[in-house]
Amino acid sequence: MASDALIRVATPADAATVRDIYAPFCESTAVTFEETVPSVAEITDRIESTLERHPWLVCEIAGDVVGYAYAGPLRKRRAYEWVVELSIYVADSARRTGVGRALYESLFAVLERQGIRDAYAVTTVPNPETERFHERMGFERLVDFPGIGYTQGEWQDVAWWRRPLAEKPATPERPRSFPTVREDDDWESLVRSGEDVLELS
Repeated sequence: MASDALIRVATPADAATVRDIYAPFCESTAVTFEETVPSVAEITDRIESTLERHPWLVCEIAGDVVGYAYAGPLRKRRAYEWVVELSIYVADSARRTGVGRALYESLFAVLERQGIRDAYAVTTVPNPETERFHERMGFERLVDFPGIGYTQGEWQDVAWWRRPLAEKPATPERPRSFPTVREDDDWESLVRSGEDVLELS
């Protein structure tokens, strides 16, 4: 584990940095389908509302936030509460250092502790780097939707991916909320469990 690395829960104070990481993906790529960069206030609202139920994690290197990942509901109905949709973004300066993998490993650990059974990701394709990343992280590509959205001057294809997190019992207990998991005695080691995969010099 890199001594200057830290994976922790996001706070509203991270909103400006999160926005800076996210902005280039809105402005010059089709990966988000969000064409207008959200304000810092909007990012703050997103962080706070996500943390009411699900994790939003950031990765710090030498005190600077260089990436983030979070989970949210796949659909609103109660029957879907055992599955989540994930999002992950890493600053260009931190690519290929293990930050993305570290964030996902910590996120998976927290979600499994909550009682989440499956994690889904939605990616614009073709995007070879992102596709290879999700394959390495244990996701299975389920289905492609050709030309499902129009952005950046083109019709865009989208792929859905799934990663199992835990077995599905016949009568599952309802998932725990994220705030309750943060009260567990081993919380600190749980949220930082992905740090071991960072490849920093």
